[in-house]
Amino acid sequence: MDTMPLKIITALHPALRDDIGDLTTRRPVPGPGLEQVDPFLFLNHHGPQTYGPNNAGLPFGPHPHRGFETVTFILEGELAHRDSAGHESIIKAGGVQWMTAGSGLVHAEVSPEEFMKSGGPLELLQLWVNLPSRLKMTPPRYVGLQADQIPAISVDQGAAVVHLISGTWGGHTGPVSSLTGVFMTTIDFKAGGKAGFGSLGGRNVFLYVVSGEVKVNGVAATAWHLAELDLAGDTIEIEAAEDSVVLFGHAEPIGEPVVAHGPFVMNTREEIVDAIRDYNAGLFENVSA
Repeated sequence: MDTMPLKIITALHPALRDDIGDLTTRRPVPGPGLEQVDPFLFLNHHGPQTYGPNNAGLPFGPHPHRGFETVTFILEGELAHRDSAGHESIIKAGGVQWMTAGSGLVHAEVSPEEFMKSGGPLELLQLWVNLPSRLKMTPPRYVGLQADQIPAISVDQGAAVVHLISGTWGGHTGPVSSLTGVFMTTIDFKAGGKAGFGSLGGRNVFLYVVSGEVKVNGVAATAWHLAELDLAGDTIEIEAAEDSVVLFGHAEPIGEPVVAHGPFVMNTREEIVDAIRDYNAGLFENVSA
């Protein structure tokens, strides 16, 4: 049997600390050594931390987006979502929000009243996924999933659990149908647990170690590091040295110019100017705070 070539780690990028008010925040991309993992543009890792009672909650009041998607992973705590397209939900620990900003909307991601009153642990990941030029002005959409709506696939005698958010793996299909064929999971490992993935040739892998320590094709990667891998290799095996959590996804690179300005990600400066003009003209429909 022919063995497929392993993907090779070309670099490990630390997540740099960049707190937002009292919210502990680390960001592995964009960073000094890595602009993007096309089409994955940006990752913020908030927490883990514990909020006391009568806290002010998260600082993400109403703000606009255009031209890409935001995927928010609620690892601990809970998150309330409201947007100008009329979507509203409170997603709890283990859940995911997948929002396609597309042609433009305004959304707020805040702490529910109960969380602000009682406090508690909080840990979130927010990933920005680019859209190709043909889809940048697609109608906005939102999918909010609780933990029990995401398939939890046990592998290696239960030493690893793959939470399949989008894409197909091991005969299972994730509940989010990505516009661009993005495969996305979070994986919980017990020490010694393994999970393997193939058919990755020509796809960019996004692999961030949320907690613990793993080996990726034999190379150690510790918490708060993003593993950059080559495009050509086909397979990955992740093995945990200790109890660990990994964000793991992959996608075909878009290969188009990226022009970003704050919450807008387009292909040209002119399109950014258009986005700002449309937002200022009220075309994104504001959402109440």
